[in-house]
Amino acid sequence: MAVLICAGAGATVGLLLGYAVDLPRVQELEAQLPEVSTYVYSADGRIIGQFAEEKRVPVRYEEIPVRLRQAILAAEDASFFAHPGIDFSRLAVAALRDVVRGERKGASTLTMQLAKMRFTSTEKTLERKIKDVLYALNIEKTYSKEQIFTFYANQIFLGHGRYGVAAAADYYFSKPLNGLTTAECALLAGIIQAPSRHSPITQPENALSRRNWVLGRMLELGFIDRDEYETALSEPMQIKGEDDSSTLAPYFVEWVRQYLSRRYSTREIWHGGLRVYTTLDCSMQEAAERALQEGLRAFDRQKRGWAGPLENIFERGQQLETYHHSDWDLLFHEGQFLHGLTVESSADSATVRFGSFTAGIDRDAVAWTKKRQVDDVLKPGDVALFRVTAVDRKNRRLEVLLDQVPEVQGAALILDNRTGAVRAMVGGFDFRFSKFNRATQALRQPGSVFKPFTYVAALEAGFSPEDPVLDAPVEFQDALGRPYAPTNWDGEYKGLITIRQALAESRNVPTVRLANTLGPQKIAEIANRFGLKQSFPPYLSIALGSVEVTLEEIVSAFSAFPNHGVRAEPYCVERVEDLNGDVLEEHRVAITDAVISPDVADKMLYLFQEAVRQGSVRELLSLGHDIGGKTGTTNESTDVWFVGFTPSLSAGVWIGYDEKKPLGKRVFGNTLAVPVWNEMMREILADMPPERFESSWSPDDLTRLARQEETEEGAQAADGAPSQDEAVGERREVRKPSPKQVFTVEDIPPPSSRR
Repeated sequence: MAVLICAGAGATVGLLLGYAVDLPRVQELEAQLPEVSTYVYSADGRIIGQFAEEKRVPVRYEEIPVRLRQAILAAEDASFFAHPGIDFSRLAVAALRDVVRGERKGASTLTMQLAKMRFTSTEKTLERKIKDVLYALNIEKTYSKEQIFTFYANQIFLGHGRYGVAAAADYYFSKPLNGLTTAECALLAGIIQAPSRHSPITQPENALSRRNWVLGRMLELGFIDRDEYETALSEPMQIKGEDDSSTLAPYFVEWVRQYLSRRYSTREIWHGGLRVYTTLDCSMQEAAERALQEGLRAFDRQKRGWAGPLENIFERGQQLETYHHSDWDLLFHEGQFLHGLTVESSADSATVRFGSFTAGIDRDAVAWTKKRQVDDVLKPGDVALFRVTAVDRKNRRLEVLLDQVPEVQGAALILDNRTGAVRAMVGGFDFRFSKFNRATQALRQPGSVFKPFTYVAALEAGFSPEDPVLDAPVEFQDALGRPYAPTNWDGEYKGLITIRQALAESRNVPTVRLANTLGPQKIAEIANRFGLKQSFPPYLSIALGSVEVTLEEIVSAFSAFPNHGVRAEPYCVERVEDLNGDVLEEHRVAITDAVISPDVADKMLYLFQEAVRQGSVRELLSLGHDIGGKTGTTNESTDVWFVGFTPSLSAGVWIGYDEKKPLGKRVFGNTLAVPVWNEMMREILADMPPERFESSWSPDDLTRLARQEETEEGAQAADGAPSQDEAVGERREVRKPSPKQVFTVEDIPPPSSRR
């Protein structure tokens, strides 16, 4: 017998030594830094996004509240500070229950769990358990209890992609660790055992029961007294955090990620814990998202009406009781779009299920569909899209509105004129349904938004805003004799009008006459000078916007007009820091050469203000700030625009279908894009003092200029010198052309843009 015991002991020791030889050094625990999220911050310090496969916020031991430490010990390892890494008494009891009762009770200490997380695996084998024991003993020899607890608290998985107690506290409660209540500490500690089974989001009853059990253990161990226990036990479980799908400015955050990817490695971005401080203004972003979504939603309902439910599950052989949508795994919050299942309906109401939550729908909620009865809109088994307006987590109830994803799309962009800092960016109706960023990636025809570049060329050539130009029928011919006869959007002609009136009323024919005199090559060169990157063909039709640009480019270009001729180069990142707080990069506003002279900028500023005062967007005057801007509508209304600016901000809105089909009859920039821009900027400017342009031209200034030019020309004529009109024959031709004259120009395709 003694021989057998010795042999068994020897074999066991040999086995342990064999495993021990293959174990990496536990000092690697510090070297193997856990994956740490890269956080993206707005200009006012709010977290607007993060990049991580494991979402984690590392903390120091002293930053973990005492009650949270006690809750974790109570739930997982009450004798942690007493044992050497292995609780032999627990291990013996667990083994006995396993043999006698067939019960599998865990006996892993915090140290053993840490060893499993960092060095072994989750497979249930004898080899893994032996390695866990060996690692635990070595870890305890190498690190202090406080260090081990900190490693554990930063690396433990707490469900829904969150690792570590700090990330979990932020996710579930929108709180820092030092703001947690005793009940919330117990809830987090209770999740550790089985995150999917004890999730307060998907399994709230289990989570509450587990929380209360942890509180009982804390009372039993003397961590809390009876009064604190009773208070914590009666505290309602309130989950206040928001899911990743609720990230503010998702198009902007993705734009930031693309910027980072050109400068940092994938490892640094997704695992390195960078801190990225951006230019985004949250209040402006919220206003832009709200205005664009409401504008697209209203247009879609007016044009398309109710498109019907997305599907009926009965048609696919599914049942009400077993149907599950992936949306229901998210944390519900106000403003969220969710797929809901209609479980019953009548003429007056319907009940819709969202996982364990329900919502009631009445006649008012479906009134916009033009249907009289609720069951004409929603029948049992119908799956439709709803927008959440309120969440009652205690009673598992939602308040929702029936909604649908518009077919029409849009984009909005706001930037600071002086720096180029992008303050708001919306790239579509909703990032969840389409991640294509129409503010930065979509090339669309700008229509009349492009016209200002022709007028810049005219002013640089010596024209004045009050100079006359003929608005009358005209035909041009290319080198092959093909005709091009531009028309005005309203089909009317006004004869001799001023350049100011031509731009304010967006007259096409006078614009093309100017372009012919100046040369389309000149207009293309000016557009490129303003930051438009495409190569534009030298056709007269480019004067009317028969080119393609992005919203980002055109808003940046317009920023030069209120900024004394200096264009603002858009940027999104102010500063990047590493995990230790060291600055890796910091933005410096570039000293950019002016794209036009201050004099030309001031004249254009006057023209843009006149376009607001005398054009089709006079409602913008009610904003109480100096406003300049230009609408744009392409042929058949496939694209509608408004780009405008105040002294400090430039902002643009584009609306259209992705496939470039007509928006409909009588849909123009001033009827669709301008109302969105107006609502967006009204909210933004409401709390700002009225702004005035520092320098702009007035009609009196221009009258004096015209008289001065006439005097100078008269003096030149008296001296025998040619007058300015004689020296610039083409300019005189544009001022007083024959309506029947035919011009010969370069190869000209049919125009593709109008108002």
